[in-house]
Amino acid sequence: MKFDIPGEPMGKQRPRVTRYGTYTPKKTVEYENWVKECYYINTDRKCLTGEIEAEMKVYMSIPKSTSKKKRQAMLEGEVRPTKRPDLDNIAKIILDSLNGIAYNDDKQVVSCKIEKWYGEVPRVEVTLEEVQDERNI
Repeated sequence: MKFDIPGEPMGKQRPRVTRYGTYTPKKTVEYENWVKECYYINTDRKCLTGEIEAEMKVYMSIPKSTSKKKRQAMLEGEVRPTKRPDLDNIAKIILDSLNGIAYNDDKQVVSCKIEKWYGEVPRVEVTLEEVQDERNI
């Protein structure tokens, strides 16, 4: 199953601890809800069972101050993003968001491929597939 998450990619933020307790930052909660909404709108809402492979292509916006030459290099993949958010935090927020709706638990994800690119339109393209066991056991 494939779906897109439009907008600037975001990584999972650390929980905040105060003297009143622990809470998840508002931006993290909002982005997790956005991921769920994109999943519901763009898929058949099938819950995957068994082992799952996840693939994410993260397209980040190009800074406005970038020269035309460097911009072209970014769009052609010659220059890749090395800025925040970190890949692991992007995967964490997306996989955690889909718990209980795309699969029972993100522990089912046994393979995850993530790539960061620059693009005209910031987004994350997510593909989830059940693993087809090709081993002869």
